[in-house]
Amino acid sequence: MDVKKNLMEVFQEEAPEVAQAFSGLIQSVSSMKALSPKMKQLIYIAIRASQGETTAVTSHVPMAKQAGATRDELKEAILMTVTVCGIKGIASCLLPALEAYDNTK
Repeated sequence: MDVKKNLMEVFQEEAPEVAQAFSGLIQSVSSMKALSPKMKQLIYIAIRASQGETTAVTSHVPMAKQAGATRDELKEAILMTVTVCGIKGIASCLLPALEAYDNTK
């Protein structure tokens, strides 16, 4: 059975040096202190929702919830995207994000 690899697995295998540098960049940004981890996750989710990136949004919902984000905060972050890109983020990401939130312990 052929197991489908995710983007990061392919990135690591095909360009390990670039993937390592990319991970370092993410770590540098993540370690900044002005914004709380919860706020960083909500911003990330809103940005990715504005791009219609459902998989990225739903994969970060558990991290946002773990960081203390409420369901209403998640919903509002995604609803804010209407001011940037119209209905796209809401149409593609709101329901999957709320379902991911509700299914995260």
